[in-house]
Amino acid sequence: MNRNEDSDISLAVRAFKIGDKVRDLRLKNRLTLQDLAGRTGLSKPFLSQIENGRVIPPVPTLLRLARALEVGMGYFFEDESNGSKVSITRKSDRVRIEKRPHHEKGAVNYIYMALESKMPNKNMHPFLVEFPSHESNDVVFMSHPGEEFLYVTEGVLEFRTVDRVEILEAGDSIYMESDLSHTFRTVGSAPSKAIAVMWSKQES
Repeated sequence: MNRNEDSDISLAVRAFKIGDKVRDLRLKNRLTLQDLAGRTGLSKPFLSQIENGRVIPPVPTLLRLARALEVGMGYFFEDESNGSKVSITRKSDRVRIEKRPHHEKGAVNYIYMALESKMPNKNMHPFLVEFPSHESNDVVFMSHPGEEFLYVTEGVLEFRTVDRVEILEAGDSIYMESDLSHTFRTVGSAPSKAIAVMWSKQES
C-alpha cells in the first residue's frame, strides 16, 4: 500500500469510523472474529483489516456485515442524528471512498459516495458510484440480500449475471433482486457513473 492509498483510506476511516463501528458491534454481540467470519463468509484477516482501519469495505461487504451484526447498512455511514424525520446531505458533507479493500483477480475497482449519512434505521441506501475503466473479462460476481436500483448518468456500463449480459447507457436504469449473482463493468476507456439505491430489509 502506497502513501496515497493510505491517505485515501484514512480519510474515509476518519469520516465514518467504519472499522470502529464493526469492532464495537462485534463486541456488543459477543462475537469473536472467527464467529463473524462464519456469519459473513469473510476471512478473519480481512475482517481484522477492516476493524483496524486498513481497508474500506465495498457496499456488498457492508451489507453482509450489517446483516451479521443486526443493523441497517446505513449505520456505517451515519453521523450523529438529531432525530428529525427529514435529512439533508450537502455536497460538501459527502466523502468519496476510492479504494477497494481487496484485489481479487477481475475485481471492479469502483468508487462510491454515500448520498445520505444522517437518517438512522433507514431501509434505502443511496450512493453515487463511479466505475473506472476495467479491462479484464474475468470479472468477480457479487450478491447480497435485498433489492437494488441503478440509474446510469454517464458512460456505458455492462451488467452481467452468470447467464445474461446487458449494456446500459446514460439514461438507462435497472432494478433487480440483488441476491442474484451479478457484476457491473465499464465498457470503453471513459469511466461510467450511476446513482445506486440499495434496499435491505431491517432484521426484526
